[in-house]
Amino acid sequence: MAMAKSSSLVLVAFTLLCCYASSVSSQGNSSDGFLSCLSASIPRQLVFTPSSPSFTPLLKSSIRNPKFFTPSTVRPLYIVTPTNASHVQAAVLCGRRSGLRIRVRSGGHDYEGLSYRSVRAESFAVLDLSSLRAVRVDAQAATAWVDSGAQLGELYYAIGKASGVLGFPGGLCPTVGVGGHFSGGGFGMLLRKYGMAIDNVIDAVLVDAKGRLLNKNTMGSDVFWALRGGGGESFGVVVSWQVKLLPVPPKVTVFNVPVTASQGAADLVTRWQQVAPALPEDLIIRVVVQQRTANFQSLFLGTCDALLPVMSSRFPELRFNRSDCREMTWIQSVPYIYLGSASTVEDLLNRTTAESVFSSGYKATSDYVRQAIPRDAWASIFAKLAQPNAGLMILDPYGGQIAAVPESATPYPHRAGVLYNIQYMNFWSMASGDGAVQTRWIREFYAFMAPFVSSSPREAYFNYRDLDLGENVVVGNVSSYQAGMVWGQKYFKGNYQRLAMAKGQIDPDDYFRNEQSIPPFAKSR
Repeated sequence: MAMAKSSSLVLVAFTLLCCYASSVSSQGNSSDGFLSCLSASIPRQLVFTPSSPSFTPLLKSSIRNPKFFTPSTVRPLYIVTPTNASHVQAAVLCGRRSGLRIRVRSGGHDYEGLSYRSVRAESFAVLDLSSLRAVRVDAQAATAWVDSGAQLGELYYAIGKASGVLGFPGGLCPTVGVGGHFSGGGFGMLLRKYGMAIDNVIDAVLVDAKGRLLNKNTMGSDVFWALRGGGGESFGVVVSWQVKLLPVPPKVTVFNVPVTASQGAADLVTRWQQVAPALPEDLIIRVVVQQRTANFQSLFLGTCDALLPVMSSRFPELRFNRSDCREMTWIQSVPYIYLGSASTVEDLLNRTTAESVFSSGYKATSDYVRQAIPRDAWASIFAKLAQPNAGLMILDPYGGQIAAVPESATPYPHRAGVLYNIQYMNFWSMASGDGAVQTRWIREFYAFMAPFVSSSPREAYFNYRDLDLGENVVVGNVSSYQAGMVWGQKYFKGNYQRLAMAKGQIDPDDYFRNEQSIPPFAKSR
């Protein structure tokens, strides 16, 4: 987004800020004041109250975990659907004026639903960014501007339309919102070649708690650093991101090789731990372990002819052969890997949550492995995954470019020395129960894994958010820095303090907060 276009938006913010300063004492904590304030700057058809027929369908539209759509869920008082940055500015300033906090939703994939619900009873509005989803690709410059409300599938689709030899290293799920994904880090099948999404962000447009529209230069280096992996919702509303696009070959190769326990899956996964992080950067082999089967899923930036000798020499135990290869373009590989062999590139544009998906709740958490897990432990793991109501594990190998970036270069610290990331997930039918059994399985399995994963701290991935790791404690209307360390050091290690200092610079009053937002360092000392 060109900052030259923002002068009128800044004028709107200045007008509202003056209005805020002159009338805050008279409005107090009035939610009616929020609506009244918005009416001056946002068309009323973009603001929804619970009495509106569209309120519930809109709230539900990008809830990806239906366990947070129940009668007991703490829901927003209002939903605002901005169509430009000035609407975002108005919503923030009106929220502050009326004492109403804002939560920001881009794709709705927050694992704890914190973009659209609150754990504790409180009044808040949701800023739903689904109408802010433009993608503008400059293939010649190999860059793109993408709005936070766009989904990864829409970003990938636009890149594929613009060029057959450019890609971007984001996540696999096409309905994940860009705003949340980039804010927490973001990795996928190109992580070993090009690192994370945040490693390739070169600018951003932020609306801060004062309603200012800021870019990389005007927000300051500490805040720009913090946005890229530290949870953007803690620092304001990121409206748009500029990213660097990376070269991909005209043809890539994908494969999926399932291996059952009886075929030696435990032996192969044990071996994979040493092989996968040391492979050439053009090759990634991830593993999905479910029940008694390990599925080895791969993307190779090259042809099958080039891949065969690599697999033969580096991982012969998998018994990979030409019949396993599927050659295609990079953009074709994106839906193929995540949505299946029958999917098309156009499927990347599907923004809806299918009812079949909405009928299943889930619980998830994460780990990082720095020393290979012994074979006997893998035998026990496979036995536990074969239990009734068991979940699954997704193993993403590191090494390559993701490990080459220093821990302090971005808030995301899980770099050199990490063999792989683990995501644990368990699902259940909402029609058959509340998921207590499956959630207990996740927690018990997480406890079982403790001897085999990182420690001091036991590292976790912010985009796989888990409130079991800890929640903020509000003291004097500001989140406690000390209490936040409990969960913050797991996600961010030594970067937690710098994040809190950046929060203190841009939002010292802690207006943008949730149960796991970054506390402001200066205010909590």
